[in-house]
Amino acid sequence: MAPVTSTTRPTSRDVARAAGVSQATVSLVMGGKWPGRVSAGTAEAVREAARALGYRPNLAARDLRTGRTRTALLVVPALTNEYFARVYTGAAEVAAEHGFGVILYPSPEGVGPARDPFASARAALDGVIASSMAADALAAISGRTSGGPDGLPLVMLDSRPGEPGVAATVNPALAEGMDQVVAHLVGLGHRGIAHLTADVDSWTFRVRRERFDRAVGAVPGTAAVREAAGLDVTDGMRAAHRALTGPGPRPTALVCDDDILAAGACKAVRRLGLRVPDDVSVTGFDDLALATAVEPELTTVRLPATEAGAEGMRLLLAVLAGRPAPDAELPVRLVVRASTAAPPTPEP
Repeated sequence: MAPVTSTTRPTSRDVARAAGVSQATVSLVMGGKWPGRVSAGTAEAVREAARALGYRPNLAARDLRTGRTRTALLVVPALTNEYFARVYTGAAEVAAEHGFGVILYPSPEGVGPARDPFASARAALDGVIASSMAADALAAISGRTSGGPDGLPLVMLDSRPGEPGVAATVNPALAEGMDQVVAHLVGLGHRGIAHLTADVDSWTFRVRRERFDRAVGAVPGTAAVREAAGLDVTDGMRAAHRALTGPGPRPTALVCDDDILAAGACKAVRRLGLRVPDDVSVTGFDDLALATAVEPELTTVRLPATEAGAEGMRLLLAVLAGRPAPDAELPVRLVVRASTAAPPTPEP
Protein backbone atom coordinates (compact mmCIF):
# COMPACT_ATOMS: atom_id res chain seq x y z
CA MET A 1 0.00 0.00 0.00
CA ALA A 2 1.51 3.32 -1.08
CA PRO A 3 1.92 5.92 1.69
CA VAL A 4 -0.23 9.01 1.45
CA THR A 5 0.54 12.25 3.22
CA SER A 6 -2.02 15.01 3.49
CA THR A 7 -2.60 17.90 5.83
CA THR A 8 -6.28 18.06 4.89
CA ARG A 9 -9.17 15.68 5.28
CA PRO A 10 -8.43 12.53 3.24
CA THR A 11 -10.44 12.15 0.04
CA SER A 12 -11.56 9.22 -2.04
CA ARG A 13 -8.63 9.97 -4.36
CA ASP A 14 -6.25 9.45 -1.44
CA VAL A 15 -7.91 6.12 -0.63
CA ALA A 16 -7.76 5.05 -4.27
CA ARG A 17 -4.04 5.86 -4.48
CA ALA A 18 -3.31 4.04 -1.20
CA ALA A 19 -5.24 0.94 -2.23
CA GLY A 20 -4.01 0.99 -5.83
CA VAL A 21 -7.51 1.19 -7.32
CA SER A 22 -9.67 3.71 -9.13
CA GLN A 23 -11.87 6.30 -7.42
CA ALA A 24 -14.86 4.54 -8.96
CA THR A 25 -13.89 1.37 -7.10
CA VAL A 26 -13.60 3.30 -3.84
CA SER A 27 -17.07 4.75 -4.44
CA LEU A 28 -18.53 1.29 -5.03
CA VAL A 29 -16.94 -0.19 -1.92
CA MET A 30 -17.71 2.67 0.45
CA GLY A 31 -21.25 2.85 -0.91
CA GLY A 32 -21.84 -0.85 -0.27
CA LYS A 33 -22.43 -1.53 -3.97
CA TRP A 34 -19.31 -3.60 -4.64
CA PRO A 35 -20.69 -7.21 -4.54
CA GLY A 36 -20.61 -8.65 -8.04
CA ARG A 37 -18.49 -5.75 -9.31
CA VAL A 38 -15.38 -5.82 -7.14
CA SER A 39 -13.59 -8.81 -5.60
CA ALA A 40 -13.83 -9.33 -1.85
CA GLY A 41 -10.05 -8.90 -1.57
CA THR A 42 -10.11 -5.55 -3.37
CA ALA A 43 -13.04 -4.38 -1.24
CA GLU A 44 -11.14 -5.25 1.94
CA ALA A 45 -8.05 -3.43 0.64
CA VAL A 46 -10.15 -0.31 0.06
CA ARG A 47 -11.68 -0.52 3.53
CA GLU A 48 -8.25 -1.05 5.10
CA ALA A 49 -6.90 2.01 3.28
CA ALA A 50 -9.90 4.06 4.40
CA ARG A 51 -9.39 3.00 8.02
CA ALA A 52 -5.66 3.76 7.91
CA LEU A 53 -6.29 7.23 6.50
CA GLY A 54 -9.27 8.00 8.70
CA TYR A 55 -11.37 8.52 5.59
CA ARG A 56 -15.10 9.01 5.93
CA PRO A 57 -17.28 9.39 2.82
CA ASN A 58 -19.19 12.64 2.50
CA LEU A 59 -22.59 11.10 3.14
CA ALA A 60 -24.41 14.42 3.23
CA ALA A 61 -23.32 15.33 -0.29
CA ARG A 62 -24.07 11.87 -1.61
CA ASP A 63 -27.49 11.81 0.01
CA LEU A 64 -28.38 15.16 -1.54
CA ARG A 65 -27.62 13.67 -4.94
CA THR A 66 -29.50 10.42 -4.38
CA GLY A 67 -32.41 11.74 -2.32
CA ARG A 68 -31.59 9.27 0.46
CA THR A 69 -31.95 9.98 4.16
CA ARG A 70 -29.92 6.92 5.27
CA THR A 71 -32.57 6.26 7.90
CA ALA A 72 -34.66 3.13 8.46
CA LEU A 73 -37.71 2.70 10.69
CA LEU A 74 -37.94 -0.38 12.91
CA VAL A 75 -41.54 -0.99 14.03
CA VAL A 76 -42.04 -3.34 16.98
CA PRO A 77 -45.05 -4.15 19.17
CA ALA A 78 -43.46 -3.03 22.45
CA LEU A 79 -40.28 -1.80 24.08
CA THR A 80 -40.93 -3.74 27.28
CA ASN A 81 -40.05 -7.10 25.69
CA GLU A 82 -36.36 -8.01 25.71
CA TYR A 83 -36.74 -9.89 22.43
CA PHE A 84 -37.41 -6.70 20.48
CA ALA A 85 -34.56 -4.89 22.21
CA ARG A 86 -32.29 -7.59 20.79
CA VAL A 87 -33.85 -7.20 17.34
CA TYR A 88 -33.04 -3.49 17.48
CA THR A 89 -29.46 -4.20 18.55
CA GLY A 90 -28.88 -6.43 15.54
CA ALA A 91 -30.47 -3.99 13.09
CA ALA A 92 -28.60 -0.99 14.50
CA GLU A 93 -25.21 -2.72 14.36
CA VAL A 94 -25.56 -3.58 10.68
CA ALA A 95 -27.01 -0.16 9.90
CA ALA A 96 -24.07 1.60 11.56
CA GLU A 97 -21.62 -0.39 9.44
CA HIS A 98 -23.25 1.14 6.37
CA GLY A 99 -23.70 4.69 7.64
CA PHE A 100 -27.43 4.25 8.34
CA GLY A 101 -29.44 5.18 11.39
CA VAL A 102 -32.39 3.25 12.82
CA ILE A 103 -35.46 4.85 14.42
CA LEU A 104 -37.20 2.49 16.82
CA TYR A 105 -40.96 2.91 16.88
CA PRO A 106 -43.19 0.87 19.21
CA SER A 107 -46.87 0.29 18.59
CA PRO A 108 -48.87 1.57 21.59
CA GLU A 109 -50.45 -1.05 23.87
CA GLY A 110 -48.17 -3.72 22.43
CA VAL A 111 -50.25 -4.22 19.28
CA GLY A 112 -52.71 -1.93 17.56
CA PRO A 113 -52.87 1.40 15.73
CA ALA A 114 -50.13 3.98 15.98
CA ARG A 115 -49.93 7.54 14.76
CA ASP A 116 -47.57 8.48 11.95
CA PRO A 117 -44.43 9.82 13.70
CA PHE A 118 -43.58 11.86 10.63
CA ALA A 119 -45.37 14.45 8.54
CA SER A 120 -44.28 12.37 5.56
CA ALA A 121 -42.67 8.99 5.91
CA ARG A 122 -41.35 9.20 2.37
CA ALA A 123 -39.44 12.41 3.20
CA ALA A 124 -37.92 11.05 6.41
CA LEU A 125 -37.14 7.39 5.67
CA ASP A 126 -35.47 5.10 3.17
CA GLY A 127 -37.21 1.92 4.28
CA VAL A 128 -38.99 0.01 7.01
CA ILE A 129 -38.40 -3.18 9.01
CA ALA A 130 -41.37 -4.39 11.04
CA SER A 131 -42.62 -7.24 13.19
CA SER A 132 -45.82 -8.90 12.04
CA MET A 133 -47.24 -8.17 15.50
CA ALA A 134 -47.08 -4.47 14.66
CA ALA A 135 -48.94 -4.69 11.33
CA ASP A 136 -51.73 -2.38 12.51
CA ALA A 137 -49.17 0.25 13.37
CA LEU A 138 -47.81 0.01 9.84
CA ALA A 139 -51.24 0.54 8.36
CA ALA A 140 -51.78 3.62 10.49
CA ILE A 141 -48.38 5.09 9.63
CA SER A 142 -48.82 4.50 5.93
CA GLY A 143 -52.54 5.14 5.62
CA ARG A 144 -52.85 1.91 3.66
CA THR A 145 -53.19 -1.77 4.47
CA SER A 146 -50.24 -3.19 2.56
CA GLY A 147 -46.73 -2.21 1.67
CA GLY A 148 -44.43 0.12 3.56
CA PRO A 149 -45.17 3.73 4.48
CA ASP A 150 -45.77 5.72 1.29
CA GLY A 151 -44.58 2.73 -0.74
CA LEU A 152 -41.19 2.54 0.96
CA PRO A 153 -39.33 -0.80 0.85
CA LEU A 154 -40.64 -3.05 3.62
CA VAL A 155 -38.91 -6.04 5.25
CA MET A 156 -41.06 -8.05 7.65
CA LEU A 157 -39.91 -10.09 10.64
CA ASP A 158 -41.96 -13.04 11.93
CA SER A 159 -44.26 -12.80 8.95
CA ARG A 160 -45.73 -15.11 6.33
CA PRO A 161 -43.56 -15.03 3.18
CA GLY A 162 -45.08 -13.77 -0.03
CA GLU A 163 -47.33 -11.04 1.41
CA PRO A 164 -48.15 -8.25 -1.10
CA GLY A 165 -46.00 -5.17 -0.75
CA VAL A 166 -43.30 -6.95 1.29
CA ALA A 167 -39.81 -6.96 -0.22
CA ALA A 168 -38.48 -9.78 1.99
CA THR A 169 -39.16 -11.67 5.21
CA VAL A 170 -36.92 -12.88 8.03
CA ASN A 171 -38.29 -15.70 10.18
CA PRO A 172 -36.92 -17.97 12.87
CA ALA A 173 -37.62 -21.63 12.17
CA LEU A 174 -40.65 -21.63 14.48
CA ALA A 175 -42.11 -24.92 13.29
CA GLU A 176 -38.79 -26.65 13.88
CA GLY A 177 -38.63 -25.13 17.35
CA MET A 178 -42.07 -26.47 18.30
CA ASP A 179 -41.13 -29.87 16.88
CA GLN A 180 -38.08 -29.89 19.16
CA VAL A 181 -40.20 -29.03 22.21
CA VAL A 182 -42.75 -31.77 21.59
CA ALA A 183 -40.09 -34.35 20.73
CA HIS A 184 -38.24 -33.52 23.96
CA LEU A 185 -41.35 -33.94 26.11
CA VAL A 186 -42.52 -37.08 24.33
CA GLY A 187 -39.03 -38.53 24.69
CA LEU A 188 -39.26 -37.97 28.45
CA GLY A 189 -42.52 -39.93 28.48
CA HIS A 190 -45.15 -37.17 28.55
CA ARG A 191 -48.46 -37.93 26.86
CA GLY A 192 -50.75 -35.39 28.54
CA ILE A 193 -49.57 -32.01 27.21
CA ALA A 194 -51.26 -28.61 27.49
CA HIS A 195 -50.49 -25.70 25.17
CA LEU A 196 -50.58 -22.18 26.64
CA THR A 197 -51.02 -20.18 23.46
CA ALA A 198 -50.57 -16.42 23.14
CA ASP A 199 -53.91 -14.71 22.61
CA VAL A 200 -52.49 -12.63 19.75
CA ASP A 201 -53.66 -12.91 16.15
CA SER A 202 -50.32 -12.87 14.37
CA TRP A 203 -48.49 -15.19 12.00
CA THR A 204 -45.78 -16.09 14.50
CA PHE A 205 -48.23 -17.50 17.06
CA ARG A 206 -50.45 -19.16 14.44
CA VAL A 207 -47.40 -21.14 13.29
CA ARG A 208 -46.73 -22.29 16.86
CA ARG A 209 -50.34 -23.42 17.35
CA GLU A 210 -50.51 -25.26 14.04
CA ARG A 211 -47.18 -26.99 14.55
CA PHE A 212 -48.03 -28.01 18.13
CA ASP A 213 -51.23 -29.66 16.90
CA ARG A 214 -49.37 -31.48 14.13
CA ALA A 215 -46.48 -32.63 16.33
CA VAL A 216 -48.66 -33.86 19.19
CA GLY A 217 -51.18 -35.41 16.83
CA ALA A 218 -48.44 -37.50 15.25
CA VAL A 219 -47.71 -39.28 18.55
CA PRO A 220 -50.12 -42.14 19.40
CA GLY A 221 -51.67 -41.98 22.84
CA THR A 222 -51.19 -38.26 23.44
CA ALA A 223 -53.91 -36.02 24.83
CA ALA A 224 -53.65 -32.25 24.37
CA VAL A 225 -55.57 -29.25 25.65
CA ARG A 226 -55.13 -25.56 24.85
CA GLU A 227 -55.62 -22.42 26.91
CA ALA A 228 -55.20 -18.89 25.52
CA ALA A 229 -53.51 -16.14 27.50
CA GLY A 230 -52.42 -12.54 27.09
CA LEU A 231 -48.68 -11.97 26.98
CA ASP A 232 -48.06 -11.37 30.67
CA VAL A 233 -47.23 -13.41 33.76
CA THR A 234 -50.65 -13.09 35.37
CA ASP A 235 -52.52 -14.29 32.29
CA GLY A 236 -50.05 -17.14 31.93
CA MET A 237 -50.65 -18.16 35.54
CA ARG A 238 -54.44 -18.12 35.06
CA ALA A 239 -54.26 -20.11 31.84
CA ALA A 240 -51.99 -22.71 33.43
CA HIS A 241 -54.37 -22.98 36.39
CA ARG A 242 -57.28 -23.67 34.02
CA ALA A 243 -55.26 -26.29 32.16
CA LEU A 244 -54.20 -28.07 35.35
CA THR A 245 -57.60 -28.05 37.03
CA GLY A 246 -59.88 -28.73 34.08
CA PRO A 247 -61.83 -31.95 33.51
CA GLY A 248 -59.98 -35.15 32.73
CA PRO A 249 -56.45 -36.26 33.63
CA ARG A 250 -54.11 -33.48 34.70
CA PRO A 251 -51.50 -32.63 32.04
CA THR A 252 -47.95 -33.53 32.98
CA ALA A 253 -46.39 -30.86 30.73
CA LEU A 254 -47.18 -27.25 29.82
CA VAL A 255 -45.88 -25.92 26.49
CA CYS A 256 -45.89 -22.11 26.54
CA ASP A 257 -45.69 -19.79 23.53
CA ASP A 258 -43.10 -17.58 25.23
CA ASP A 259 -40.99 -17.36 28.39
CA ILE A 260 -43.28 -14.82 30.05
CA LEU A 261 -46.23 -17.21 29.85
CA ALA A 262 -43.94 -19.97 31.11
CA ALA A 263 -43.02 -17.90 34.18
CA GLY A 264 -46.74 -17.55 34.93
CA ALA A 265 -47.21 -21.28 34.40
CA CYS A 266 -44.51 -22.05 36.98
CA LYS A 267 -46.31 -19.82 39.48
CA ALA A 268 -49.58 -21.65 38.86
CA VAL A 269 -47.92 -25.02 39.43
CA ARG A 270 -46.49 -23.90 42.76
CA ARG A 271 -49.77 -22.31 43.91
CA LEU A 272 -51.51 -25.63 43.33
CA GLY A 273 -49.05 -27.29 45.67
CA LEU A 274 -47.23 -29.02 42.83
CA ARG A 275 -43.59 -28.95 41.78
CA VAL A 276 -41.72 -28.11 38.57
CA PRO A 277 -40.60 -30.45 37.07
CA ASP A 278 -41.41 -33.31 39.47
CA ASP A 279 -45.16 -33.05 38.94
CA VAL A 280 -45.43 -30.79 35.87
CA SER A 281 -42.80 -29.93 33.25
CA VAL A 282 -42.85 -26.43 31.74
CA THR A 283 -41.29 -25.15 28.51
CA GLY A 284 -41.01 -21.66 27.03
CA PHE A 285 -40.10 -19.95 23.76
CA ASP A 286 -37.59 -17.10 23.11
CA ASP A 287 -34.85 -17.75 25.72
CA LEU A 288 -35.08 -14.35 27.37
CA ALA A 289 -32.95 -13.48 30.41
CA LEU A 290 -36.05 -14.44 32.40
CA ALA A 291 -35.48 -18.08 31.44
CA THR A 292 -32.47 -18.33 33.76
CA ALA A 293 -33.88 -15.98 36.41
CA VAL A 294 -36.73 -18.33 37.37
CA GLU A 295 -36.17 -21.39 39.54
CA PRO A 296 -35.90 -24.01 38.24
CA GLU A 297 -34.33 -22.56 35.10
CA LEU A 298 -36.51 -22.84 32.04
CA THR A 299 -36.26 -25.27 29.15
CA THR A 300 -37.00 -23.06 26.15
CA VAL A 301 -36.47 -22.51 22.43
CA ARG A 302 -33.73 -19.99 21.73
CA LEU A 303 -34.81 -17.60 18.98
CA PRO A 304 -32.09 -15.60 17.16
CA ALA A 305 -33.46 -12.12 17.91
CA THR A 306 -30.23 -10.19 17.32
CA GLU A 307 -29.56 -12.14 14.13
CA ALA A 308 -33.13 -11.47 12.92
CA GLY A 309 -32.66 -7.72 13.30
CA ALA A 310 -29.29 -7.86 11.59
CA GLU A 311 -30.57 -9.95 8.68
CA GLY A 312 -33.61 -7.69 8.31
CA MET A 313 -31.32 -4.68 7.96
CA ARG A 314 -29.08 -6.50 5.48
CA LEU A 315 -32.08 -7.36 3.31
CA LEU A 316 -33.37 -3.79 3.44
CA LEU A 317 -29.96 -2.49 2.38
CA ALA A 318 -29.91 -5.02 -0.46
CA VAL A 319 -33.32 -3.84 -1.66
CA LEU A 320 -32.18 -0.21 -1.53
CA ALA A 321 -29.09 -1.09 -3.55
CA GLY A 322 -31.12 -2.99 -6.14
CA ARG A 323 -29.61 -6.35 -5.17
CA PRO A 324 -31.50 -9.64 -4.64
CA ALA A 325 -33.09 -9.92 -1.18
CA PRO A 326 -34.25 -13.54 -0.71
CA ASP A 327 -36.44 -14.46 2.26
CA ALA A 328 -34.43 -15.81 5.19
CA GLU A 329 -35.20 -18.51 7.76
CA LEU A 330 -32.90 -18.58 10.79
CA PRO A 331 -32.15 -21.72 12.82
CA VAL A 332 -33.46 -22.12 16.37
CA ARG A 333 -32.38 -24.42 19.20
CA LEU A 334 -34.06 -26.05 22.17
CA VAL A 335 -32.11 -25.25 25.34
CA VAL A 336 -32.83 -27.96 27.90
CA ARG A 337 -32.70 -26.82 31.52
CA ALA A 338 -34.19 -27.96 34.82
CA SER A 339 -37.90 -27.22 34.21
CA THR A 340 -38.47 -30.48 32.33
CA ALA A 341 -38.17 -34.08 33.48
CA ALA A 342 -39.93 -37.41 33.12
CA PRO A 343 -43.60 -37.35 34.22
CA PRO A 344 -44.45 -38.65 37.68
CA THR A 345 -45.10 -42.36 37.95
CA PRO A 346 -48.85 -43.01 38.33
CA GLU A 347 -49.84 -44.19 41.78
CA PRO A 348 -50.95 -47.85 41.90
